[in-house]
Amino acid sequence: MNNTENKLSFWSFAFLWCGASISIAEILTGGFIAPLGFKMGLITILVGHLIGTAILVLGGVIGTRERIPAITSTRISFGLYGTYLFSILNVLQLIGWTAIMIKSAALSLNIISNTLWGINNTILWSILIGLCICFWIFLGIKGFKKVNVIAVILLFGLTLVLASIIFSNQSLFNSISDNSISFGGALELSVVMPLSWLPLISDYTRFSKSENDAKYGSFIGYFLGSSWMYIIGLGAAIVTQNPDPSAIMLAANLGLIAFGIVFLSTITTTFMDAYSAGVTFLNIMPKLDEKKISIIMTIIGTIISLMFAIENYEFFLYAIGSVFSPLFAILLTDYFIIKKKTKIEETLLLNIGSVIVWVVGVSIYYIFIKYDFILGATLPTIIVTGFLYFISWRFMNSWKLIQK
Repeated sequence: MNNTENKLSFWSFAFLWCGASISIAEILTGGFIAPLGFKMGLITILVGHLIGTAILVLGGVIGTRERIPAITSTRISFGLYGTYLFSILNVLQLIGWTAIMIKSAALSLNIISNTLWGINNTILWSILIGLCICFWIFLGIKGFKKVNVIAVILLFGLTLVLASIIFSNQSLFNSISDNSISFGGALELSVVMPLSWLPLISDYTRFSKSENDAKYGSFIGYFLGSSWMYIIGLGAAIVTQNPDPSAIMLAANLGLIAFGIVFLSTITTTFMDAYSAGVTFLNIMPKLDEKKISIIMTIIGTIISLMFAIENYEFFLYAIGSVFSPLFAILLTDYFIIKKKTKIEETLLLNIGSVIVWVVGVSIYYIFIKYDFILGATLPTIIVTGFLYFISWRFMNSWKLIQK
């Protein structure tokens, strides 16, 4: 960790998070917002990403200052046993994302390959993507820095081609809302995507040269990249009624370009899911090899993608929000407001009070989802949970299991 060759700069983070955001999942999720119409959808995307990315960056600051992975940082507020629980939950969501990314990409690649070459085999593409992700993991962080810069520049350029096709259609700007999705529901879909990276960000910011490099590089890279993907999905869904970029590019005779976008973007994004799943698992069993565990996670995700139909994942996003928004509300309140840079208490096994507030926070999230609150669910859940923890921590501070 002290080797300066392994320290990431501002541009490393900007390219890292821009590359993470350039994915089929982000484009397809942007398509879910299309019922709002283009103008209102655009506002929702930008506001939601401002909120979500700001929360994401705050989580990364802890990793930079303490030089610890994201899930390990939860030990500050919840203790050792608490991190075991959240490690399991995070591994499950990361394996889920790995499977979703591989499956959605394989379906898109199959559309292209069937049209161009007559190859109709989703299993083939799922396995090939899984193998390439394993190879990317084998390269490691040092190799990833070099290859990712080239991949992100290429991928971003190709999305500009896609955007030129979508935005040349003037009907896009005249679209109006059909009220099948509320503003709050659409806002939540924009906030929860950056939130899904919150349990991962410190896995990378712990390697930063400085706090500002990690903070500003991560914010700019993810906000711009993810917002752009959402906007493309929004526009595609309005113009063609299909947010899948493969169908659009095939119609414009850009099959090979579409193939490259889907393939490369899936690898650069899903690498981070699988790698962080391995890092998180080491929080439970630290003696295992990081790369080997990450490769195993990729294999599990690939197998799941072959076995289940997992293309519709809105409820998966809500599940992520329900678990991690109250979790990090407590951690951020504890670290930045109450304890001011508190280190990990080595003897703390479980902070029972923090766990109780977290459970309450999960319930609060689903209440906001049920009543379709205008500000979505994540932001009000974080505010309410953080406030509950702030006013109750002194009373519950003694509710701890301490190692003797």
